[in-house]
Amino acid sequence: MKDLTKQYEIAKNNSIEFMKNGQISAYLNALIEMNRYKRLMVAIVAN
Repeated sequence: MKDLTKQYEIAKNNSIEFMKNGQISAYLNALIEMNRYKRLMVAIVAN
């Protein structure tokens, strides 16, 4: 769970940086990555 949280935070920080730099496609990819980690964390908590 700690690893997923860490990876989620890294993806979040990356998405913020991509948005600041105007890299829209990289920003959207980072959001997709964040969503994937968020779903995995919810699945782990649910079990």
